Amino acid sequence: MTAHRLPGACRAPLVAALAGCLVGLVGGAFRWCLQRADALRGRLLETAAGLGGPGWLVPVALAAAGAALACAIARRVPHAAGSGIQHVEAVWRGESEARTPWLLLPAKFVGGVVAIGSGLVLGREGPAVHMGATIGAEAGRRTGLGPDDTRLLHTSLAGAGLAVAFAAPLGGLLFVCEEVTRSVRPRLVLMTLIGTATAAAVSALVVGGAPVFPFPDAPAPPLWLLPVFLLFGATAGLLGAAYGGLVIGSLTLADRLATRMPAVARATLIGAAVGLLMAFDPLLAGGGDPLGERLLAGWSPAVGVLAAYLAVRFAAGPLSYAAGTPGGLFAPLLAVGALWGALAHAAAGPLLPGQAAGPGAFAVVGMAALFAAVVRAPATGIVLVVEMTGATSLILPLLAACFAATLTADRLGSEPVYDRLRRRMREHP
Repeated sequence: MTAHRLPGACRAPLVAALAGCLVGLVGGAFRWCLQRADALRGRLLETAAGLGGPGWLVPVALAAAGAALACAIARRVPHAAGSGIQHVEAVWRGESEARTPWLLLPAKFVGGVVAIGSGLVLGREGPAVHMGATIGAEAGRRTGLGPDDTRLLHTSLAGAGLAVAFAAPLGGLLFVCEEVTRSVRPRLVLMTLIGTATAAAVSALVVGGAPVFPFPDAPAPPLWLLPVFLLFGATAGLLGAAYGGLVIGSLTLADRLATRMPAVARATLIGAAVGLLMAFDPLLAGGGDPLGERLLAGWSPAVGVLAAYLAVRFAAGPLSYAAGTPGGLFAPLLAVGALWGALAHAAAGPLLPGQAAGPGAFAVVGMAALFAAVVRAPATGIVLVVEMTGATSLILPLLAACFAATLTADRLGSEPVYDRLRRRMREHP
């Protein structure tokens, strides 16, 4: 019996497995290309630093050209700009069609590599999620599945894309249930599990399956420290509400400038601004992985230095997103959360007994807490960060901080960022 003759209930899981393999291959290749692009950018910056005076023009030109090219690519394909997660959610809610132009896949891949590789403060997870969803929907259509199963594959394989981006298959499953669909259905869970498992396995063959941010083994913080993490989570909720507002505000400002300045020219200026930051310090640009690795390893510079990094990257992420290139919000958001955690430890550390919890522990908890505040998906944030770091000893602090961050952001009336982006997508098709 051929796959096309199987009943839909039996065929869909098989299609999910095969499509998951393709998501793993494409997503793994995407991560591999980004790693090579980051390495090339690093060597170029080292060469530029050795040129003396005019060397600062090299990173400016690199980021400006990369932003311009990526924006030009995105403008040729509907839904190619930005994260794409809001489009995945809109499809699930019936607000948009699962059918997308076949060019979306190469546009997201090439545009994402160019934009992120040139130094814009964007994340790899947005393009990976959108590419996974596109592969899922196309696989459903080409194997003759009905509209409901095709939509289900579109959503399930979006989770597989997130799993590949961060080597976090359980995070991909929770992302689908808690953020995209806000429901737990047996068939949805089964399809997503199949897709994320096969995608993660194939991706591991391409880029390896080690944690993205390996966290050194550390004892669990004492229970009496949980109120401190509750308070820390509440401050992360305040920061998250402001960050989500800045993302939307940057896009609104870009819309107002649209009549005065072509989109590609605007992207070029934004890229040049990010290039200036990169010329000053490479850690101020890019997705933020090298910065996160340092912070989780216990890097603790002076309070003023941490505050400066935090302020710059807090603004650079939303600014880069407004350039209209392919790229996501998660990875830069995690870096800002890690900075907030390290800064909180640097400020409050003298008040804590020795060895109660190091700066790396606060950085890990800050990543999940800020994610929970901005995206409003605390379970996803916790599991995602634990899979990325292996920090199982921090489960209780993570639970406390993410609860406080989510509650604080809710009480402030801050709407989840992807709800706002989805509504904006409907208003500005």
